[in-house]
Amino acid sequence: MYDLFPGIPTGTEMVILFFILLALRVPVAFSLGLSAIYAMWQIGFGLDLAGDLIAAGITKFSLLAIPFFILAGTLMGSLGIAERMIRFFRVMVGGTPGGMGVVGTVVCLFWGAVSGSGPASVAAIGPMIIKGMEEDGYPKPYAAGLVCTGAALSIVIPPSIGLVIYGVIAETSISQLFLAAILPGLFMGLMMLLTLPFAKPKGVQAASLERLSPLPHSDKPYGTRLWLSFKESFWGLMTPVVILGGIYSGVFTPTEAALVATVYALLVGGLVYRTLTLKGLYDSLSDAAASSATVMLVVAYASLFGWVVTVEDLVGTYSGALLGLSGNEAVILLVIMLILLIAGMFMDAVTVMFICLPIFMPVVRELGWDPVWFGVLVMVNLAIGLITPPVGINLYVAANVTRLPIERVARGALPFLLVCLVGLAVIGLVPQLSLALLGPAN
Repeated sequence: MYDLFPGIPTGTEMVILFFILLALRVPVAFSLGLSAIYAMWQIGFGLDLAGDLIAAGITKFSLLAIPFFILAGTLMGSLGIAERMIRFFRVMVGGTPGGMGVVGTVVCLFWGAVSGSGPASVAAIGPMIIKGMEEDGYPKPYAAGLVCTGAALSIVIPPSIGLVIYGVIAETSISQLFLAAILPGLFMGLMMLLTLPFAKPKGVQAASLERLSPLPHSDKPYGTRLWLSFKESFWGLMTPVVILGGIYSGVFTPTEAALVATVYALLVGGLVYRTLTLKGLYDSLSDAAASSATVMLVVAYASLFGWVVTVEDLVGTYSGALLGLSGNEAVILLVIMLILLIAGMFMDAVTVMFICLPIFMPVVRELGWDPVWFGVLVMVNLAIGLITPPVGINLYVAANVTRLPIERVARGALPFLLVCLVGLAVIGLVPQLSLALLGPAN
């Protein structure tokens, strides 16, 4: 039997082959699948087992949340719900300096509680926010960088697809993860807001509703405009309340919440705003199906990869090596965070979790760390990866939306990237920021 890397254990061969395929620009899902199938062939298992493993990997009830949260976010973008929310926040901010920067940050954070997907958030609300920020005097790369960063926090702020996947892999309560991520997500958003006065380019003046794209009721007093825009956006603003309120009141589970969010979007678009059309529904279903298929293909092939990791005891080998690096827990945590940050530069969040978490979770349990706090920390790491070159998926989506070179978008995101790193350090050093809402037992 031909061995690509003689003398190296099969599991390690698989990891090496995976990174070689990535370097050759083979799509992540196929890099996972091909390297795993090679390892299975090396240790004497056939493709019939591969089919069973793939089926077992994707037939988990919790994973149903992924396509439905993606569909809910897509529908809310296409049905005008996002546009009405942006309009409300624009009116609320009024004439504050750099107002559209504040609006962009707030809307991105709010949208995170609707979409749960960073790239989907950039695609859904990015064009509207970037256009408004340009009209407010911000250069397009800077506006794109803000949207990339705010949308990246979609995988931190619940309901988050990333937290769903973490909960499945780490066998941790998804409801607790959602609750624990609220304060860190808001904290990261506040850090972005505090950055605006220092990082904004020269020449950005106070927002003028007359200079921006015309708003309805712009001839009326501020209080009247705010009330009317609130009424128009009310059902969209209620979305996180319905989703999170239902989860924490015990009405439905996080997985069922994804379906509720989809039905809610359809009801609002069809009965309240009357913007739902057959063509719009078809387009939303097509876009959501494509995005969901990309994620689920990674999940499917990652199940093969994870099986080889287990059979070859890579978890024991690598986690043991990690524990042996130092007797200092802070050093081990720092190494784990660096690994996640570097991995996030090259791979999407789902792939990073499926590869790294089986190795990291035994370390977390051995050291007695709270898996809920660790999950929030992982999400913040992976959110930073969404805006970090060379891959930085959010950067690519924003570049496609704005027709700018990715290098310019990355430069625009740099101030916010630095702020996110500071936020990551604070969340790591202050676990109570994540655990405060979980009660005294945590």
